[in-house]
Amino acid sequence: MQFYLNGYPEPPRLPATTDVLIVGAGPAGLLLAAQLATFPDVRCVVIDRRDGPLEVGQADGVACRTVEMFETFGLAQRLIHEGYRVNEVAFWRPDPKDPARIVRTGRIDDVEEGISEMPHMIVNQARMLGYLRDRLRPGDLFYGLRATGVDIDPGGVTVTVEPGRQIRASYVVGCDGAHSTVREAIGRRLVGDSADQYWGVLDVLAVTDFPDIRLKSVIQSSRGSILVIPREGGYLVRLYIELGAERPPNPSPETLLEVANRILQPYAIEVKNVGWWTVYEIGQRLCDGFDDGGEQPRVFIAGDACHTHSAKAGQGMNVSMADAFNLGWKLGAVLRGTAPPAILRTYSAERQRVARQLIDFDREFAGSFSARPDDFQEYFREQGRFTAGLSVRYEPSMLTAPPAHQHLASGFPIGMRFHSAPVVRVADAKPMHLGHAARADGAWRLYAFADRSRARFLGFCDFLTSDGSPLTRFTPPDADPDAVIDVRAILQQPHREVAVDELPPVLQPRKGPYRLVDYEKVFAGDDIFTARGVDREQGCVVVVRPDQYVANVLPLDAYEELDVFLSGVLVGFRSIGERR
Repeated sequence: MQFYLNGYPEPPRLPATTDVLIVGAGPAGLLLAAQLATFPDVRCVVIDRRDGPLEVGQADGVACRTVEMFETFGLAQRLIHEGYRVNEVAFWRPDPKDPARIVRTGRIDDVEEGISEMPHMIVNQARMLGYLRDRLRPGDLFYGLRATGVDIDPGGVTVTVEPGRQIRASYVVGCDGAHSTVREAIGRRLVGDSADQYWGVLDVLAVTDFPDIRLKSVIQSSRGSILVIPREGGYLVRLYIELGAERPPNPSPETLLEVANRILQPYAIEVKNVGWWTVYEIGQRLCDGFDDGGEQPRVFIAGDACHTHSAKAGQGMNVSMADAFNLGWKLGAVLRGTAPPAILRTYSAERQRVARQLIDFDREFAGSFSARPDDFQEYFREQGRFTAGLSVRYEPSMLTAPPAHQHLASGFPIGMRFHSAPVVRVADAKPMHLGHAARADGAWRLYAFADRSRARFLGFCDFLTSDGSPLTRFTPPDADPDAVIDVRAILQQPHREVAVDELPPVLQPRKGPYRLVDYEKVFAGDDIFTARGVDREQGCVVVVRPDQYVANVLPLDAYEELDVFLSGVLVGFRSIGERR
């Protein structure tokens, strides 16, 4: 076998220019890069100061909302298949008859039934990052490079990269952790304090007589608290161990295990192998802004660069990736020329409010471990929607309309994530979830729920094919008809009663170089009308942002209102050369 005829291939070199430079290849950075990779005409580069990918440890809780996000990348089933699914939570407290021993006091469902079709999963952060790296393009990711300086001017940003290089970018995103160089360069700072509480974390392979070792377990004993988190693979388990108000002088896995065994009495745990461990101090800190503060911001920060908190609530990795999911489509749309730069200002406004809610929750959650066990169990149940990542609601803005017509679809609250429900795809009779038709492709989605007579629905479809419709004005001439605005229809009648050949042309768009017909735009879903409170007589249009949050609910015949709203978030086509 002969090869290397043309020489040994050289590794990719850091380019001199790019559209987006991401500093940091953690959860926020790689999710942002994976999203930008879905825009073929947007160039993205990620640099990270580490020598290579993370291998073990760090975060592992994957909230329901995060699994929903991963579905848009086609990664949810892989995550669910490989991870540990959290089904129930067990609660333990001191035995009233013998406070030196612990007893189980209850078990509850980890996630409230019906709030998401996706489960709460446990998957090691290193594996999550591996999933996202698989979505990047060759030459997008560079390890062993540290950003040391950031210089902003009206045309873009110049970043100095150690050792002695520079890269020019239209936009820079600092996903470089709590000690962020990018944050410091734009004059932002983390504000907050520590709680004088130390916790140890251990990932171990162990043998124990504790009966709930494969259940998520909250243990409150007279000697402290432990949070047990089973891990993927069937054997690995994580222990969060309360250590008190002072950092142990010489922490080690052995000293942490001594504390754990004191708390677990009368049970014991024998560790065979330690995969990873650390000791951390609980602290809640929030940045005073998530961008450079300019009228048209050029530099942004995400994840731990702008908010830090404890690990026990399992929110760090999830909220960091949600930051990136919020920002990625906005950067992609501006760079493609399909949205005005003004939408970039909404990132800091939307995500800082979410981070503030997280800080407040984390402070309360961390303190609740010292509460009476009965009180904590009830508190845990009440906060389920927050920990699942499903309580976020964006305030009215240019991207989120006031709820003037919310009554037409009460189960799709404006400002909250689009809550999927089962439907049947008409063309091939496939049962599926409506929300799973969406991809992380930067497109806005119009879900048209047909009225009972279908008169308003058919009128809406005719409007969308007219010369003045949003589809006509905001779709580039050489792009597929659903590249910017993706129209989906949900009918009330059973799928076998729908004549596919009689559907309006807007629901059978022709795409690609061969102008093939896309038959996957129409669904039958009588039950979804009931489940999501959709008005059967009038129907409605649910407008959904590219990050899956409901932006508006409108009557099917509110053509002008729809046009006005979309005109505020989209612009007419401009060529790639005109986009800056």
